[in-house]
Amino acid sequence: MHQTQNNLMSGTVMTIEITRLKIYPVKSLKGIALDQATLTPQGLLNDRRWMVVRSNGKFVTQRDLPRLALVHTSLDDLGVTLELNGYGKTSVPFLSTGGDPVLTKVWGVPCEARDEGEEVSRWLTSALKSQATLKLVRMAPGFVRPQGKPEQLGENTHTLFADAAPFLVASENSLQALNRELASRGHEQVPMNRFRPNIIVSGLEPFVEHKTGGLYAGAWRLKFCHPCERCVVTTINQATAEKDPDWQPFNTLKEINPVPGKKKPAPAFGQNAILETGDGVVISVGDHLEVF
Repeated sequence: MHQTQNNLMSGTVMTIEITRLKIYPVKSLKGIALDQATLTPQGLLNDRRWMVVRSNGKFVTQRDLPRLALVHTSLDDLGVTLELNGYGKTSVPFLSTGGDPVLTKVWGVPCEARDEGEEVSRWLTSALKSQATLKLVRMAPGFVRPQGKPEQLGENTHTLFADAAPFLVASENSLQALNRELASRGHEQVPMNRFRPNIIVSGLEPFVEHKTGGLYAGAWRLKFCHPCERCVVTTINQATAEKDPDWQPFNTLKEINPVPGKKKPAPAFGQNAILETGDGVVISVGDHLEVF
């Protein structure tokens, strides 16, 4: 099927194109918009390379600390910089040496990590106004995280600190459809950052990403594995860290695009994906894609 989806839905021929690329160097902190990104089996290069944990090793996300959404991240040749208005900035190098061992888990899957040090720990604890001490960790050298959903993603699929899948692909038209429904119900529309995807595309009919095998172009191929079940993070305004009192868009999405096969309705948005071919390929905003 060449750059069209005319036999998937309405018969309309549409070009499928990458419109945005984003990575999130630190899990649950703000992402970085890119013009180009490098594909790896673990996800886009430098995505979810670090994670915030408490002193006991329990990982922290916006689910329990929404203020994480306010922290900006940036990358340069040396490493990552975290910044928050009123708290200045702190930097962590890519090539950290040493670091105390930290045993943590990502959704029950054990991970061996290394502490990035006291300076960034003090900064995070203060900037996030946390009563508990917070630490920044990276994956321990040589450690390969076991796959928590082998039946859906394959036992040989590995990530750093992403929830489970290396890639999350989202559709501009699905967001537009959701926003039309929100507006019709008297709710505020939401931006794409509520869903924290990596690869955003135009040209697919709303929610048809759940019915396609994946995307490819030239030497690379992403296989779609399963719809991404959404959580309370979708209700958090990424500019203010405030939760929507009506639990939107979670509740509306649960009605118009539920995860298939669930006894209790749960909202889906975006498609979890793995890299079948194309390790090291650079993809760009504006690339035209094909579906299978």
